[in-house]
Amino acid sequence: MKRTNSSMQLTRAADYAVRVMIHLATLPVHEREFLPALAESTGAPLSFLSKVLQALSRARLITSQRGQSGGFAILPRGRNASMRDVIEAIDGPLRLNVCLISARACGRSKWCPAHTVWVDAQRAMLDVLSGALIGDLALQATRTVAGSAGLTKVCGDARLAALGRLTRDAFEAG
Repeated sequence: MKRTNSSMQLTRAADYAVRVMIHLATLPVHEREFLPALAESTGAPLSFLSKVLQALSRARLITSQRGQSGGFAILPRGRNASMRDVIEAIDGPLRLNVCLISARACGRSKWCPAHTVWVDAQRAMLDVLSGALIGDLALQATRTVAGSAGLTKVCGDARLAALGRLTRDAFEAG
């Protein structure tokens, strides 16, 4: 039997939040981007992305400003945030199983043979997500050679594609 969905997935909102944070971190410090450009560069629906940006702003990872010189910009805290920080700003604490919420959440946790596996899996997941810093991911995105659909569609825009072309041209010339 083939299943196409899993309960162990990030929400679309968390996925879009990570994309937005990486994209904003690729921009020069203090540069702002308007919502339509963010939606285009991340592949996120405009109306849905608006709610994601509000949550990131409430978590003080980004700032928003209205008006002609407005838009969204990443804050230093956001640039230094981990993927875990971003995901939890959107979805709340990550838990692989109910038994990991608290000792009272599952009466079986003291004797269940699977509990230690859940604990180890939870720790490994959180360690990986905590170690993936937005600023580092943005730097990696700007170093990726242009022509990669993932760079342009997921993490960047025309400026990143142009940067990648310049990088590729310099590499080929050298």
